[in-house]
Amino acid sequence: MLDTAFGPGDARGPDAGEPFDDDAFDHALGGVHVLAGPPCAPVGHAAVVTRRVLHDGVALRTGYVEAVAVDPAHRGGGLGGALMSEVGRIVRGGYRLGALGATERAARLYHRHGWRRWDGPLGALTPTGVVDTPDERGSVHVLPVDVPLDPARALVCDWRDGELW
Repeated sequence: MLDTAFGPGDARGPDAGEPFDDDAFDHALGGVHVLAGPPCAPVGHAAVVTRRVLHDGVALRTGYVEAVAVDPAHRGGGLGGALMSEVGRIVRGGYRLGALGATERAARLYHRHGWRRWDGPLGALTPTGVVDTPDERGSVHVLPVDVPLDPARALVCDWRDGELW
């Protein structure tokens, strides 16, 4: 289902053309998975995995959303919204912050569920130290649960292979 939903030309947005590769698969492992459709043949998926995001000197327990997808044949019927409603419930119930990387096209769905684009600085904690990730600006979205976020201060994600955010 994820390979179909993230197929070339439709992955992460109409202009991305990125397949659901091994790194994207690894990023979605663990955590809590939300499925839509019949148990033996899901047509929608989202994962909430635990990450640490640094902000203003504090390592925040973050529910990072990965692999949100609806099979193209089942889009437009509210499954994406249902997935994100449940994702929001999971994030609010177990994390201080929710975060995700979004395409411009997908951002509308996330905004309808309370997520907001992060316009402040971004970085990543890498094996060589903290590096700025300015290319991610505008694509990272957050759902603060119990922590005020200062957009003058950076959000710094933990290290992983592939896309950092």
